Amino acid sequence: MKYHIKQCVVIGAGTMGAAIAAHLANAGVRVTLLDIVPDRLTPDEEAKGLTLASPEVRDRIVREGFERARKSRPASFFTDDHANLVSLGNLEDDFECVSQADWIIEAIVENLAIKRQLMERIDQVRSANSIVSTNTSGIPVASIAEGRSDSFRQHFLGTHFFNPPRYLKLLEIIPTQDTLPEVVEFISHFGEYHLGKGIVLCKDTPNFIANRIAFGSAAFALEYILENEYTVEEVDVITGPPMGNPKTATFRLMDLVGIDVWEHVGRNLAPAIPHDTHAQKYLNSERVNQLIRDLVSQGRLGNKAKQGFYKEVRKPDGTKEFWSLNLKTLEYEPPQKPRFESIGKVKDEENFGKRLKTLIEASDRAGQLVRALTYQSLAYASERIPEIADTPKPIDDAMRWGFGREAGPFETWDLLGVAETAQAMKEAGFPPAAWVDEMLANGYSAFYQMENGRKIGVYHPAKKTYERIPANPSMIVLAEQKSAGKQIKVNPGASLIDLGDGVLCVEFHTKVNALDDDIFNMILEAMDLVEKDYEGIVIGNDAEQFSAGANIFMIVMAAQSGMWDTLDAAVRKMQGMNMRMRYFSKPIVIAPAGLAIGGGCEVMMHGSRVVAHAELYSGLVEIGVGVIPAGGGTKELVRRILTPPMRTQNAEALPFLQRIFETIGMAKVATSAEEARQMGFLTLADRVVMNRSHLLAEAKREVLHLAADGYRPPLPEKLYAAGRDALAALRVGVYMMNQGGYITDHERLIGEKLAYVMCGGELSRPTWVDEQYILDLEREAFLSLCGEEKTQQRLWHMLQTGKPLRN
Repeated sequence: MKYHIKQCVVIGAGTMGAAIAAHLANAGVRVTLLDIVPDRLTPDEEAKGLTLASPEVRDRIVREGFERARKSRPASFFTDDHANLVSLGNLEDDFECVSQADWIIEAIVENLAIKRQLMERIDQVRSANSIVSTNTSGIPVASIAEGRSDSFRQHFLGTHFFNPPRYLKLLEIIPTQDTLPEVVEFISHFGEYHLGKGIVLCKDTPNFIANRIAFGSAAFALEYILENEYTVEEVDVITGPPMGNPKTATFRLMDLVGIDVWEHVGRNLAPAIPHDTHAQKYLNSERVNQLIRDLVSQGRLGNKAKQGFYKEVRKPDGTKEFWSLNLKTLEYEPPQKPRFESIGKVKDEENFGKRLKTLIEASDRAGQLVRALTYQSLAYASERIPEIADTPKPIDDAMRWGFGREAGPFETWDLLGVAETAQAMKEAGFPPAAWVDEMLANGYSAFYQMENGRKIGVYHPAKKTYERIPANPSMIVLAEQKSAGKQIKVNPGASLIDLGDGVLCVEFHTKVNALDDDIFNMILEAMDLVEKDYEGIVIGNDAEQFSAGANIFMIVMAAQSGMWDTLDAAVRKMQGMNMRMRYFSKPIVIAPAGLAIGGGCEVMMHGSRVVAHAELYSGLVEIGVGVIPAGGGTKELVRRILTPPMRTQNAEALPFLQRIFETIGMAKVATSAEEARQMGFLTLADRVVMNRSHLLAEAKREVLHLAADGYRPPLPEKLYAAGRDALAALRVGVYMMNQGGYITDHERLIGEKLAYVMCGGELSRPTWVDEQYILDLEREAFLSLCGEEKTQQRLWHMLQTGKPLRN
């Protein structure tokens, strides 16, 4: 049977249900979101004279859930337009839509009886080949489908999304014994390729994989923290990025998840795993459970209540700071900013393995906590095989993708050294499972078998040997390519890698991939090589950020040293490189993900095509450091936004100029690739890829597609220069903003120079000009602003604090 998904129904408009519906809409799927009908009126509804029969009342619950998702920050939808793909209804008036759905997802209250009642209703109306899934986080999946028809059970499975679904990569898929293999295969493929998920197939065990490991370790962590009198701030300083975790660390994560949710999951997990003596010891800790109960009873539920382990406090000057909970008194205290010698040692170490080894070997309180948490989590993960997974790989994938960790427990163990760490664990009172000792005794020194930097096998305890990990043809990992000898050239800022089939890749590797002369040289060298011997170029990397812009340290040092010729040459070089890319004879595909701001955005805008990850954050933000875009960014927005409509006779330029001015002058950043398309940073011809792991392979495929189609660069283009009348109008707007106190005097100066460039200067009448004309104006304005003391202050402030200065 060939399955397809064009129409979905999500039942349950709570936090998860509405967010799942939003992400399906992000993938271009039409969704109907359903929830129950209210059984009582609100005071507002009574005042309006509404009744329980009023449509406005009957859809109130689903509408409120949808609005929360629509207004959520970080955003659940890629753009406001994507929200239009979601229709709303209720379970009484609109249930027939279930019969039209290709995929029905249940995300209602965690109550087995209620879920079964809903499944009975779905079974009566669903089409024969529709897929039904539950988003339960803990109820046995098979039990939810008990009593249903054979067809229902064959098309039923668990699909456990992680919150927020748009941002967390993990999707746990839990088939039952009745689920058809082709249904599991189809939903896995759809989740990976259309929703951008990392798929982990799970056994139908309590809390599946990620939450089972997380809560088993977190229960221990809370007990250990209270026993050893660590403070909330101390724990989060230690257990965040230094240990390979996100900045949410421990207590900020609990606030994010919701302390009531934490309490609910822990309370339900303990009776479901009586055999798990390791976790039971800590899940039943009276000291920990009393703390959680106290917080819940007092309404300190975390972020949603604006207080939990942290509380947002406004200072007298109006700025906010976060006070942490004293775990003894349950009072909030001002930030203490705790420091540890070992944490200071590793703050600049990028290699996770080296960082963690240093912390484990440390003798201070940070080292003590890191050792305990690491050793316990490794021991607990090893004990859960084969109960929740047959090999370490599903556990590692689930913990990386579900919680944003740099490495899963067994990957971490390999980095530390399995044998020596196992011995240290035993000495510390956290012995690993017996199969680990057996693995080592049989001559297997690591959980993963590696070849050229790629995992090719994982140890299978039941089979007592490595099990092959098949290569994914949709993935290109640059570190693996380099380990395999595919690196052609390298300098301090970039590498040139042969991706095969005549495609080269330019990889940046400066800090936050800031653009510098080494990167420019590598791109130019790549074009020289490709012109003779190759099909095309991909510019992309596997780092978190594509590029955070130009190297502003170089800019401010040159400006303060009066090295104007050097600075002018650097800007000319970037402009020339970008223009050469734009008109290059062979395809150059830019593959951005994460940040592509400032100069990074300008590079992105000059490729033949962009194949972007859906989570792309792009913008021309140069005003934050006191300059305007000078690598062709201003020119590109004039070309993309102003020039096309001005080819129509009697068109009015000012609205389009205002749009460009606001985009650059307000340093607007698109918060998704689709929003970047709306703002003009991407074009209709550019592609968006949902799965970050597929990005480079898709970019390579685009190069080959363009080459096979006989790629020709665009024709040189004339741009519309609106001239002095439009410039005068923009200057009036800048003046009014300054007089109204919205912008500073220096920002007025920047704004006037930006307007001058956008309008082509003081031309007496509108004129069609070459791209180089605008580029020259960009460069002149940039150099002029670099000479301003207040711009130099902004540059230094950004370097020292990472934040823009309004001066």
